[in-house]
Amino acid sequence: MKFRHKKPSQKHQQPIIPRVHIQVRNGQFEIMGMGVWHSYWRDPYHLLLTIPWSGFLLLICIFYVAINTLFALAYRLGGDCIANAQPGSFLDAFFFSVQTLASIGYGAMYPTTTYANIIVTIEAMIGVVGIAVMTGLAFARFSRPTARVMFSRVAVIMSQEGLPTLLFRTANQRRNMILEAQIRLYLMRDEVNQDGGSLRKIHDLKLVRSQTPNFSLSWTIMHIIDESSPLFGMTSESLVKTQSLLMVSVSGIDETVAQVVHARHSYAANDILWNSRFVDIMHRTPDGHRYVDYNYFHDVLPVNEVIR
Repeated sequence: MKFRHKKPSQKHQQPIIPRVHIQVRNGQFEIMGMGVWHSYWRDPYHLLLTIPWSGFLLLICIFYVAINTLFALAYRLGGDCIANAQPGSFLDAFFFSVQTLASIGYGAMYPTTTYANIIVTIEAMIGVVGIAVMTGLAFARFSRPTARVMFSRVAVIMSQEGLPTLLFRTANQRRNMILEAQIRLYLMRDEVNQDGGSLRKIHDLKLVRSQTPNFSLSWTIMHIIDESSPLFGMTSESLVKTQSLLMVSVSGIDETVAQVVHARHSYAANDILWNSRFVDIMHRTPDGHRYVDYNYFHDVLPVNEVIR
């Protein structure tokens, strides 16, 4: 008995995964070029929650005009089936569709045939469902808690109490507190394993203070580069060569809405400045009060002591 090998059908073949591009833009870690199968359009709910409000409102307007245009064409296919509408007028059919979709019902125009009543019934059902969906999406966007945490544009490495230390700054841009705030710092870089293969590895970086009971103003994050640090022995050139990336994650409870909020930021190798320090933003008034000047939040100065 002979067995014939069949070629695998198209539905059983492994999908071709497109190339994925990773980049850091404005300090944010972004994944680009995911391809059509991973496009936002395959996940419309996520798209409508993540796009800016201007894009959200624009999509609603486009959808609203498109659905009324389709129903206007459907009414036109039924002939003169709308009372008090000018014969052959697309605008009258369009505005009758607007009145039906929104359940306005002025009474000036109304369906006169069975065909028109069927179209009105379908449009009324779509209008009820559409209003419910748009209301739910708008509520989900409004109710989603967000954090307005500002990160310094660069991180610096300087000598702190005789030890090389990595520093960067964060600030709460809202006039409230983020309670039980926690911050985590990771180093992502290319490494070569024992077999000679390359891999992208993530290391946890231990912080001098990784949490605070209330995060209201500014917070300077510090990581001491000692022998236990993954950054020990590295230079600016080796950071670039290994395509190193610092990833920051902040989370806490927003006291206003009593919900967990989070923020993230990334520093590429070129965003890490060696032998530099941040400009002081804490000042005192003549009467003894302290204040924070955020005009110099991102500014740095060179230091004389060179880290080797």
